[in-house]
Amino acid sequence: MAYVINDECTACGACIDECPEDAIAEGDIYVIDPEKCTDCASCADVCPVEAIHPE
Repeated sequence: MAYVINDECTACGACIDECPEDAIAEGDIYVIDPEKCTDCASCADVCPVEAIHPE
């Protein structure tokens, strides 16, 4: 099960450096590639607005 980023994302960049699989793409709202996501939750742990959740 991959993690997803909801509309609360502020594109702060905190999650990008935490992802060991390089599965997060930048944009107005960041997006996690479900094919690369290993469900480690590293990104969710550092998100300051709690915008990242399991799918």
